Amino acid sequence: MVQAERVRKSFGRLEVLKGITLSVDAGEVLCLIGPSGSGKSTFLRCINHLEKVDAGRLSVDGNLVGYRQHGDKLYELRDHEVCEARSRIGMVFQRFNLFPHMKVIDNVTIGPVRVKGQSAEQASERAHQLLARVGLADKEGAYPIQLSGGQQQRVAIARALAMEPKLMLFDEPTSALDPELVGDVLDVMRGLADDGMTMVVVTHEMGFAREVGDAVVFMDAGVVVEAGDPTTVLTDPQHQRTRTFLSKVL
Repeated sequence: MVQAERVRKSFGRLEVLKGITLSVDAGEVLCLIGPSGSGKSTFLRCINHLEKVDAGRLSVDGNLVGYRQHGDKLYELRDHEVCEARSRIGMVFQRFNLFPHMKVIDNVTIGPVRVKGQSAEQASERAHQLLARVGLADKEGAYPIQLSGGQQQRVAIARALAMEPKLMLFDEPTSALDPELVGDVLDVMRGLADDGMTMVVVTHEMGFAREVGDAVVFMDAGVVVEAGDPTTVLTDPQHQRTRTFLSKVL
């Protein structure tokens, strides 16, 4: 589902990604862990072309992200083509990014109606189902400010799912939440994993990575230091840098 080949990204003189190569199979949950500033979130944003890569290739479901190839050269897609491709990739951010002036139900339906051309009735029916799935059927008429952080994040997940994505990206979805609110969001993500959703999750929740992840990648300073199944990486890491990091977070 996701194939990254020698992906590089710099901001000015700062090289944030230094040749990332990894893959995610359909139905797999990949957890990206590592210290702040290691490039995890930047890589996630490159997957759906919120950040443009400087070198290397990134493809989702067999299609280059943000580019088309002609001969040996890559040409960037037009904005509307990028947006159309991005609509098939759901993303949930640290901060919930809900529209504050819209009710919960409208936050969930606006994408399918405005981007996918669904009827209001069709989008509303799907939104009712998704809000019930994330445990917020009784909050459809509320505004984001009336919700807790955990509830807002669950609305954000429902909003992403309303676009019927083939891939879900989570950028530290629980890092902005109070500890007692984290569990509800992780439960929703566990349900998605059980349903076979392909997911790439940047997280500091090592218990979630161990329990739900099919693979764990430890990044540091813009490179993949170690990758493998969660049990091996989290309980028997082979690299000293991985061991040092885990000793501080486990």
